[in-house]
Amino acid sequence: MKAKVEKIETNVIKLEIRVEAEKFDAALTKAYNKNKIRYDIPGFRKGKVPMAMVKKFYGVEAFYDDAVNFAIDESYPAALNDENIRPVDYPQIDIVELGEGKELVYTAIVTTYPEIELGEYKGLDVKKAVYEVEDGEVEKQIAEMQEKNARVEVKKEGNVAKGDIAIIDFKGYIDGALFDGGEGSDYSLEIGSGTFIDNFEDQLIGLAVGEKKEVNVSFPEGYGKEDLNGKPAMFEVEIKSIKVKELPELDDEFAKDVSAVDSFEELKENLKNTLVKNNDEKSEREFEEAVITAVIENSKMDIPEVMVSKEIDDMMKDLEGRLKYQGLSLDQYMEFTGNTTEKMREFMKENAERKVKADLVLEAVSKAEEIKATEDELNARALELGKIYGPKDPEKMAKILAKSQKAMIEKDIIMENTLKFIKENCK
Repeated sequence: MKAKVEKIETNVIKLEIRVEAEKFDAALTKAYNKNKIRYDIPGFRKGKVPMAMVKKFYGVEAFYDDAVNFAIDESYPAALNDENIRPVDYPQIDIVELGEGKELVYTAIVTTYPEIELGEYKGLDVKKAVYEVEDGEVEKQIAEMQEKNARVEVKKEGNVAKGDIAIIDFKGYIDGALFDGGEGSDYSLEIGSGTFIDNFEDQLIGLAVGEKKEVNVSFPEGYGKEDLNGKPAMFEVEIKSIKVKELPELDDEFAKDVSAVDSFEELKENLKNTLVKNNDEKSEREFEEAVITAVIENSKMDIPEVMVSKEIDDMMKDLEGRLKYQGLSLDQYMEFTGNTTEKMREFMKENAERKVKADLVLEAVSKAEEIKATEDELNARALELGKIYGPKDPEKMAKILAKSQKAMIEKDIIMENTLKFIKENCK
């Protein structure tokens, strides 16, 4: 096998590969052996027709498709290895010459991984934000927990007030006609929650059970439905009943009901510790993003569009998987959000480009600094994954993953170690 390399544009090369006549003839024989059971010639049992007889009846061309595939499957990876070429995607193959007893000559147009020219990645001047737990944050969370655990009871006397839950029937009209989705019965509406548009809820304040009212509002311009955006609407509303929330006392019993602690003071302390932890994690995430951004900005690279497209493919698959877990299909999600596949892909493009660049610079730094994954790190990560995917026998699952997913696990550890190296070497 011989290969000639020609650079035709940035990150795109053309390989001319020549497969020796003997090897192509061997591929023809392999193609015959694969397909001989299919040939039915009088005087021969199926699968026993000699190759020469098949060529006589069907022509040697009958073997070409499979023979070419066999020859390419062997010669193309060898050519990439010999020329130290790292492809991004499948090649565009064109056959130049083929025939029994002749060389197979073909070209492969290949998009390659870009060359990365690293800039400064050690001694970066990157600031790390510090987030403090602000006054009132703990109290706000406690109030939300208190609200979540409130008892709802029928209001025995009085009219609708802010904070009450009004049980209503309603019909909405635009230009005198009932519009789609504008009707409901026995709907629980918390007054002051901002659930309904405009000042709808405020107009119900003061009404009594059984009372009816025409409520006039306007849909906002960006409501999201073409036939409703910016339109004035009238709702016929009837108050069916009024309910109030009875908030629980904030004491030790409340703490026991909503958590695993025994006192209200412990509950507050736990909530504060969680907020501190969340702030620290947020700070670390932002610091990592800033560090990667700095390395990207200091580097030079020309990203092939196909790399970004493949990353978007992965993001779309990930979205589809998460939606499926929630019981939704991608088509249903598109319908609910008014999106299209094209819009979603365009929306994801910036993040995909960022992800590709981040992966490339981290890989380049790992090579420059010869950062590896140790055997202990590989085993520890495999065990972590084993506990997730094989909780009944994590050690056994870890051994399976350590073999079948070694390359992926190793890459993840190297990327993490590389990012850690860059962070530790910041000013």
